[in-house]
Amino acid sequence: MDGRSADHSAGRGPRSGPARRNPSAPKGRQVDEATVEDVRAILRPMPIRRDLLIEALHVVQDRVGYIHARHIAALAEIFRLSQAEVHSVASFYHHFDIVKEGERPPPSVTVRICDGLACQLAGAAALLDAMKAATDPARVRVVAAPCIGRCDGAPAAHVGRRAVDRATLAGLTEALAGPKSPVITDYETLDAYREGGGYAMLARVLSGEITVDGAIATLSDAKLRGLGGAGFPAGRKWGVVRSYPGPRLMTVNGDEGEPGTFKDRYWLERRPHLMLEGALIAARVVEAERIYLYMRDEYPGVLEILRREIAALDRAGLTTHAPIELRRGAGAYICGEESAMIESIEGKRGLPRHRPPYIAEVGLFGRPTLNHNIETLLWIPAILAEGAEAFASKGWSGDHAGLRSYSVSGRVKEPGVKLAPAGIPVIRLVEDYCGGMADGHTFKAFLPGGASGGVLPASMADLPLDFGTFEQHGGFIGSHAVMILSDRDSVGDVALNLMRFFRDESCGQCTPCRSGTDKMVRMLEAGGLDRELAQELMLVMRDSSICGLGQAASNSVAHLIKHFPEDVP
Repeated sequence: MDGRSADHSAGRGPRSGPARRNPSAPKGRQVDEATVEDVRAILRPMPIRRDLLIEALHVVQDRVGYIHARHIAALAEIFRLSQAEVHSVASFYHHFDIVKEGERPPPSVTVRICDGLACQLAGAAALLDAMKAATDPARVRVVAAPCIGRCDGAPAAHVGRRAVDRATLAGLTEALAGPKSPVITDYETLDAYREGGGYAMLARVLSGEITVDGAIATLSDAKLRGLGGAGFPAGRKWGVVRSYPGPRLMTVNGDEGEPGTFKDRYWLERRPHLMLEGALIAARVVEAERIYLYMRDEYPGVLEILRREIAALDRAGLTTHAPIELRRGAGAYICGEESAMIESIEGKRGLPRHRPPYIAEVGLFGRPTLNHNIETLLWIPAILAEGAEAFASKGWSGDHAGLRSYSVSGRVKEPGVKLAPAGIPVIRLVEDYCGGMADGHTFKAFLPGGASGGVLPASMADLPLDFGTFEQHGGFIGSHAVMILSDRDSVGDVALNLMRFFRDESCGQCTPCRSGTDKMVRMLEAGGLDRELAQELMLVMRDSSICGLGQAASNSVAHLIKHFPEDVP
């Protein structure tokens, strides 16, 4: 034996470190067969398909209370994916709690206190601090949460899956002692909807009494537009999707995560079948084979209502031409962007796609896809029943068509969803539909389109709330989320709140958005804002970001500098 061999042999004594990996075993975390069987049992009877990975993560989280690293390994084994891919998907979404080996699982109860703008104005920060001080962190996890779509009840919170509006320390403490399941509202069921004539328009479309061309023409004449934010004419969209060869699919975007927006929740908690009938009609017109309804996880009550009523539709035989598949979001604002939503439905991280191609040509699972917002769909049955002119004539003037659901929050006496004419001036919405300004508050500014629509001075309150109005002022109406500010509010604080939201919700795919939002937050926090540098940063974000999040994120800062220089930090 030569010296080299002797030295080598001498060094092969008992190891004090980790055991040597079996070279015949795969690299990475080893799969625990017992956990695999446990997860298989939890998932039954769910089909095992790649696009159902997020649904599977939800099932494990709901059953166990968190997702352990061993569950990640088991899901990878079951779905025939790499562990890195499963972890990448799970870690992308805020509502999945991933626990590594050796870490303590989160408490069984989580209190999420919204820190969105409306809730900030209503004292959410102080409530969060008080709740943390009043609870045992080993028993109750108290965290700040992005907008949960309850801005009319600010400050709002979730205790488990139960919503608490106008939350106080006493109210949250009381809720902790009670049930944690969601409250199901007294909504209009399928039977009640049909007794009032519901699904008559679907029957006329299915029978051919209302033709495809006739339906498209009626929607076009009614000037119905996409009410999720983009405002694309609905009738034209149907024609575009039909122009591409099938098979086709349809998606319904219920992920209204824009701070200040809660109109979809309002309608679905009351009259879900308006939307469901509209979706089934639209699917028939474009010959979509299946409808995928994507609903945000922050609406657990709505999710339960939809589960019940979709099952009722199936029993009634109303979905045979286009079955409806309900998909649950997982706390990612970016999935409100249509291509990111499609990625999420496919079981992936919600990263926006580069365009073209647009989803009307290459959408869900590579098929031509029709995508609509909740409110857009719920107007379809009435438009087909009453005619285009009856709907269009309800606008504020001849330049504006139809009715709109405005989500109004902030410094008004009566916040809530206000059904008002398209094009109504902001001041009239405040005075005639919201009871005026809250006592002791003077109208200072407003956000016409939620967090990304910009912040404009009260001197512009006579402008009509409609598409095309605010673009010339560097803003937009988007999802019709109108937030009212008063003389007690600093627009600098408002801009910082909004920029923190966009920083936290950026998907991170593109540098201008990922780094730009973070840089803007740090500049606002530091004070002494360098306005020239801020303008350069905003230009890069607007021109270079992949999707609307990065392109519009800095609108509030641009308006802060232009209209409210006295509030610039």
